[in-house]
Amino acid sequence: MTTFDDLLEEAGTFGRCQRRVVALLCLVSMPFAGVYVGIVFQGFTPDHWCRDPGVVQRRQACDWSPAVSRRLTVPLVNRSGVLQQSSCEQYEVDWNTTALACDTQELDLSEIPVTACKNGWEYQYEGRKSFVTEFNLVCSDGWFVDMNQSALNLGFFIGSFAFGFFADRFGRKMSFLMSNALNAIAGIAVAFAPNYISILVLRSILGFGAKGGWMSSYVLLTEIVGVQYRRTVGILFQMFFSVGVLVLPLLAYFIPDWRWLQVVISVPYIFFLFYYWFIPESPRWLISQNQSAKALEVTEAMAKENKRKIKDSALFQTLTDEEGDSSSASLLDLIRTPNMRKHTFILMFNWFTTAVVYQGLIMRVGITGKNVYINFFISGLVEFPAAFLILFTIERVGRRIPFAAANMVAGAACFITAFIPDSMIWLKTVVACIGRLGITMAFEMVVFVNTELYPTHIRNLGVSVCSTLCDVGGMVSPFLLYRLAAIWLELPLLVFGVVALIAGGLVLFLPETRGVPLPETIDDVEFPNRKKDSGVEKQQNKEPLKMDLTNNKEETTV
Repeated sequence: MTTFDDLLEEAGTFGRCQRRVVALLCLVSMPFAGVYVGIVFQGFTPDHWCRDPGVVQRRQACDWSPAVSRRLTVPLVNRSGVLQQSSCEQYEVDWNTTALACDTQELDLSEIPVTACKNGWEYQYEGRKSFVTEFNLVCSDGWFVDMNQSALNLGFFIGSFAFGFFADRFGRKMSFLMSNALNAIAGIAVAFAPNYISILVLRSILGFGAKGGWMSSYVLLTEIVGVQYRRTVGILFQMFFSVGVLVLPLLAYFIPDWRWLQVVISVPYIFFLFYYWFIPESPRWLISQNQSAKALEVTEAMAKENKRKIKDSALFQTLTDEEGDSSSASLLDLIRTPNMRKHTFILMFNWFTTAVVYQGLIMRVGITGKNVYINFFISGLVEFPAAFLILFTIERVGRRIPFAAANMVAGAACFITAFIPDSMIWLKTVVACIGRLGITMAFEMVVFVNTELYPTHIRNLGVSVCSTLCDVGGMVSPFLLYRLAAIWLELPLLVFGVVALIAGGLVLFLPETRGVPLPETIDDVEFPNRKKDSGVEKQQNKEPLKMDLTNNKEETTV
């Protein structure tokens, strides 16, 4: 049976057209990094303490350092077994009614009662502004910071369903363009939001658009290239996200106001709207929708740009009749049959795990008390070896073993990091980076493994629905991190380690997809041996096909 992959061999599996489209769509991945993990800088919570107007006045008169005035304002409290100055309590003293001298060395405040902060906070964050410092989202209001990332992931969650249906019913290209229009409007609106509630609402809308566009871009990339290039373009797409992760701390360092940083992150989505004239619709999707004429038009345009020629255009009608499983996608298709059901549940848990651990480890950079810009940049560098390790192993070893091993390495590293003392900072950093490397590999692999396990007519829906558990994980992750870290800074790492190890074990129950053509129908998933036999037969006929194409070129030249 002839498949679209056969026709793609004639049009070019990775010619000039595909390289151009891949280059354009990979750029979409860069600003998505700012949307996804920009909270580390936009919502950074600096060292802070209660503001006492009387002490502030005396500090100015006596030329005290902030450390002296802080000692007079806040008591010592026990945090994880260490005495530290409180961030949320102050001495209950009216310094305006006392004769406070400039020499305070002998002043004993240990017996003075304490109370919650009454006059706001002071921040050790001179010259910079996050939405935490602007809206005083600390202490009892600190959970609002958790809500910011959760609101974004709530938008991801809803957008996965909405854009999943939209892309499978109306096309990858239309879904992509609509999402970018929404991203540009909502992203810039966040920068001008007057209050924090409106920021949360707009962040949800931004997440709604950003997730759908990102997933549509990825699916479109994998559908216009040959089977041998799917993993390359998929990992390349992910690598551009890593480039965005590296660029983000540089932008945050030189743009100290979180609102202007938000504008810079959002502006690229305006330029992506011009892709209307530069990217095609997916021929695979058109075939699945019984639109053979349009599929032929797009494929011939690709062949022309690749300086190739389609030999027998009548085969497109055959593809429509034989491979067009259904023109509409259904959620039940994901769980109706045994293999589809197994794949769906395992992939859902892995999406959940990668989101919880990946976002948790990134956001943890902002609460360790070290230089957030340097630490974020160093941890971002780790993502590049992850991409190269994937490229090196998946065609030699396969998908399943590296995918499972990446999760298990991440889980083990989280456990080990939690028990390394702070005095061994370099060892702790190295092991933590290994954990980040492992979960980055798992995150990059779950995307293209998910794509390779579903048939064409529900591929975008399958990726979108499974990735909703990524969004659930993203909603849970900030609460796990910040609330558990308040008990013990390393406690979240233990939770991350458990879920990562479980995810790695479940991956071993998935089938290997190395060298297997993309499934076109649900039967291809339920009866994989039939698809493998077809792939072997196609490989055996590859040389005669090349000779036929060569002869066709010679006839055309004559």
